[in-house]
This record gives sequence, structure tokens and C-alpha cells, in this order.
Amino acid sequence: MFRTESFKADSFEPARFESKGKIILNAEEIRYHTVSEDNVFYGKDGKPVASIFTYSYFRNDVDASERPVLFGFNGGPGSASMYVHAGFLGPRRLKYGEPDRPSAFGPYEVIDNPDCLLDIADLVLIDPVGTGYGVLIDEEAGKDFLGIEQDAEALLALVERWARRYGRTMSPKYLVGESYGCTRAAVAAGIAATEGKDRAYGTAFDGLVLIGNTVTVGKYFAEGIPAESSVLGFPTYAGVHWFHHRPTDQTVKEFVMEAKKFADTEYVLALYKGEDLSDEEKEHIIDRVTYYTGVSREYLIRNGLKIDDNTFRSEVCMKEGRAVSRYDGRMTRPLLEPQVVEAASGVWDDATADRYDPYFYAALTGDLLPRLNVKLERNYINATNYYKTWNKEESMGTTAVQLRNAMTRRPGMRTFFANGWFDLCTEFGYVFHTVSHAGLPRERVFVKGYSSGHMIYIGEENVRELCLDIRGFILGKNPKF
Repeated sequence: MFRTESFKADSFEPARFESKGKIILNAEEIRYHTVSEDNVFYGKDGKPVASIFTYSYFRNDVDASERPVLFGFNGGPGSASMYVHAGFLGPRRLKYGEPDRPSAFGPYEVIDNPDCLLDIADLVLIDPVGTGYGVLIDEEAGKDFLGIEQDAEALLALVERWARRYGRTMSPKYLVGESYGCTRAAVAAGIAATEGKDRAYGTAFDGLVLIGNTVTVGKYFAEGIPAESSVLGFPTYAGVHWFHHRPTDQTVKEFVMEAKKFADTEYVLALYKGEDLSDEEKEHIIDRVTYYTGVSREYLIRNGLKIDDNTFRSEVCMKEGRAVSRYDGRMTRPLLEPQVVEAASGVWDDATADRYDPYFYAALTGDLLPRLNVKLERNYINATNYYKTWNKEESMGTTAVQLRNAMTRRPGMRTFFANGWFDLCTEFGYVFHTVSHAGLPRERVFVKGYSSGHMIYIGEENVRELCLDIRGFILGKNPKF
């Protein structure tokens, strides 16, 4: 992790900043105050080893003792809370235009967030250790923070400490995680309902909001899924094809669900049969797959009727000379080397990141942080490469097992999966698979698809819909699929 500054245990001084603000929400003026601060972790010798940095928003004119608190964070692992903070949760956020921005550059516009949830809940945005303004002071202590269970326990310790500090142990508590943040939330809730490696925790979470699901029994951070990835990715491939080519007058939801039904029946059986397919059966499958996903007949024959999410990105809009984004299939870039470009370029070479990372960074550091009176000489690290060395071993089971532990041992706890139809990073099929196979209490699990990508809130209509659904979820309403 590259920083221009160094941190030494003997000289590290925790930072704390306060501010005041107001915002109009639902025709009501909401006055609030904020605290942005280091939350320091100490080693056995009493010296600081790491800090998680938080940005807390408190409404002023209400009795806060039993008021809900939302703890929000991004994923990575290695991502700061920049996206959820400046994207939809904070009282100030980006103003969105057309999702497929023509440029990465300004003018950038930041507005009062009319969809903010501060009228019904206090907000805490979290920069994990080594991200944003969070710091790893003692590199040797990295083993205690940079892993699935270690990261989740650090979050639990933070929540407990924060709740005691601000008199909120009686408050309903919700975790709002995006991408790997879904894994973090599920594992933290599971450990809280059982126990950690060295201790038990007393915190219970009323609900989880999981955006861009990584709570799976596979794909990234757990055991392998006993299902064909072409089938699990099929709903998303259909959604991206629908967005760019409109093969039908159906809505995206109708088209995607029809495609899923085909994938769950005829397609998965065809892939199982393989070379035992008759010529007639094979041609039928090719016809249906090209109809639903937009890939060519030649592509399917070359790949044994299977679809790879990387090569799909360069295949689906090849006739237009474009490749689609992994994070948001609505966004494209020139396809300079057909068959090679996105597939070989890796995670970080992506049209969505290219267009939006500078925008989010500018909004956060140029507008939100100054309004919070945050004045630090530290570099703001929006993302690190921690995922390369992340400890993925889970002695207490997969992330889906942890979520089941939480929901079965905390009766009444609810989970809301929110996923974009056009998200090629964490495809919707993995949500369906998790819900169907993880043994979750189905009456308390809710799933909804959005006409968006990995970051559901990109777009004025998208951010409004997501915030309305989270608002209803906190108020006890169940999101409708």
C-alpha cells in the first residue's frame, strides 16, 4: 500500500472532527451534526496497531436512544466507503446524468441528497483498516485485520465500541454492505450470533442490506458452487443483451426471468448432456442462447455452448465495435482488439471505473469531506490491493452458512438482497442460487432486481428506487421483487 506518510505507534494521534448541517427531506428540515474520527485498535503492549475511520451523521431533534443506525461500507476487500458515502447514503451525493458518461472529467456536480435516510436513521460510513482514512499502523498486525473473519470481527468490535460511546446499544442496527461488503456483513452477523475465534459478541443486527451480492457458496470467497457458471450468469447475460438490443417488447425483468427459466431447464440439461446432444437439440439450444444473450453461433460452437463472463463482455456488442463494462453492462468502451480486449485486461480495466472513480473521488474529497471539517494530511486511499493477500480461510463455514447462522439464531432478523440486472461483476444468478441452497428462512429474505449495474444507485431513478426500498425495509416493509 503506497502512502507518502508513515505511521508510528509511539507518535500516532487519533483524529476527530465535528460539523453541523441541515437538509430538507420529505418537506421537513432535518438538522444534524457529524463526527468523523479514528477508531483505534491496540496491541497487547497497549500501542496502537490500526484504525478504522468512521463518518457519523446524527439527527439533532429526536430522542436517539432507540433510533435505527445504518452502518454502511463498500467492499473490495480493500475499498473505502467512498462509493456508498458519496453515491447514495450521505446527505450530499453525486448528481447523475446518463449512466454511460462520455467523459471521466468534470464538471462534477454534488447536490443535497433528496433520498437520504437521515430523517429515519442515523448513518455511520466506515473506512476499514488501510482504506480511505483508515490506517494499518503496525504492518505485523495485518494478519489480525486482512481476512474474512478478521475483517468481520474488526467490524463487530467497532460497532460495539461505537454503540457504547454514543449511547446506542438499544438502537436497531442495520448493516448496508456493497460487493465484498455483503460478505463482511454476513460473516459479521454470523459471528455475532455465535462467537468469534477468541470471544463472543453481544450485538444483534435487525437487518442486512446486501448490494451486489457476494454472499454465495462460491464464486469469490467460499467453496465451489456445484453448478455451471454459464447457467448462473445467464440471467445477467440476458439483461445486458436486452439493454443494448431490445430483442423483445418485454420489460427487462420479464425477459430476464424468462431467460432464467430456460437456463434452469433446457440449457443446464444440454450442458450436462454435452456431446450426447443430437444435432437437432444442439441447434435448438444455440438458437435460444443467441436469442437470450446476443452471443454468436460461432462463439457458442467454439466454447462448447458455454458462456464466460469475461469473453461475453467483448462478444455481446461486437457488431457495434464495443465492449461492455464488468461492473455495469450499460456502459461501453471501444472494442479495439476483438476476442481479446476485456477478457485479458483484468478487473481494473473497466469502463465504469474509468468514468466514475474520478467523479466519486472528486465529490468526496472536494465536497463531502470539507463540509465535515475533515482536515487530514493523510492520503485518502479509495482502494488498495488487499484482495491479493486476503485470508480467505473460514473455519466457521462459508459466507452463506454464516448468514444462515445469523438469521436462525436471531429470530426476526431480515435480509434484503439488491442486485442490478446488468451487473457482470456479481451476477444475479448467484443471488438466486444462494437463496435456493443456503437454507435461509425464506419468509425473512427479500430479493429485488434493478435496472442498473454493480453500483445500483448510478442514475437518478436508480438511486431514488434503492433508497425508497431501504427506507421501507427499515420501517418494517418487505421489498417487492
